[in-house]
Amino acid sequence: MAQASIPVDLFNPGQVFACMGFLEAAEVLLGGVEAHFDWSKAQAMFVLRADGGQNPFEVVLEFLSKAKISELIPIGYVEGGAADGGDDEEEDTTPSEPEDGHESDDDPGEVWAREESLVFPAGEGDRNALPIQLVHDGRCLTVSHWADGSSRDAFKLYSGNRSAKRIATQMLQGVPAKPTRNQSNDGPRNNDGPRNKGLRQLWEEQKEALLKTPFDVVTPMGGSFNFDPRGAWTAIDAGYSPNTQKDGIAASPVVEILAAIGLEHTRPDQYETRKVRYAVWGKALPPMLARAVLAGADLKLPMRRFVFNLDLSGKNKVTTFAQEETRL
Repeated sequence: MAQASIPVDLFNPGQVFACMGFLEAAEVLLGGVEAHFDWSKAQAMFVLRADGGQNPFEVVLEFLSKAKISELIPIGYVEGGAADGGDDEEEDTTPSEPEDGHESDDDPGEVWAREESLVFPAGEGDRNALPIQLVHDGRCLTVSHWADGSSRDAFKLYSGNRSAKRIATQMLQGVPAKPTRNQSNDGPRNNDGPRNKGLRQLWEEQKEALLKTPFDVVTPMGGSFNFDPRGAWTAIDAGYSPNTQKDGIAASPVVEILAAIGLEHTRPDQYETRKVRYAVWGKALPPMLARAVLAGADLKLPMRRFVFNLDLSGKNKVTTFAQEETRL
């Protein structure tokens, strides 16, 4: 087995959920996974081990940097789960979808296909909350927690006219720069690089930093799943509306996409309206037990519990930094 560790801010809910995402992804990609948090020193660490000789964090990040994205729809799905109008909360900055559903010629990692699923998490499909699949080299990760039709809290924080697929595309592949005045939408982009970087660009440019401290590599982002509180804002807190002024808020696309993966089989405990509790554990656990502990189950092992509020930014819910919960 190979073992590696990364620093984590236990008071950042998104980072803790993203650690769970590393655990879930490594289980699919490598198998034989166990993980725990080590808070014996000032800087807490997330320790992950998996089958094989490769660094499990590297395997997961490499997969995500190359993954193609497709949507899952229920059999007989008809478009129309949400309004087709604009979004007052946030501009949709991702490129238009090719009508034929094939890969973009400009971006070999991008795919807009839809696939029917015999097992769909919700009774009906909402076009802004369709599950997605991340696929590369014959391996697949399904991400669908926001479409959960069970009794569990879906913990869907984003709202407005944005689909999960488009947000995931922003987090993984970035947002291309808009054409200049003399360019057409089909012509070559300017040479200034993407408007906002995703995990793919960060992996190409800052691979060593991502392997060492993946959650600390931040970049301006136009939209997200709202898991990383470093990117959360309200117009009152900021003193103005960053969205109206087209200002990107710096946060981590790694945290955002991995937190979404991490909540696939577990949820934090929303014990009151917009009040949420989660826990971390100090002994190596497989995914099944780790999911229970993150949700607050007491397995009689070293644990730390944290609580945070969900603030409102327009219709979106956004995470805030947590406080540790003490129990007598």
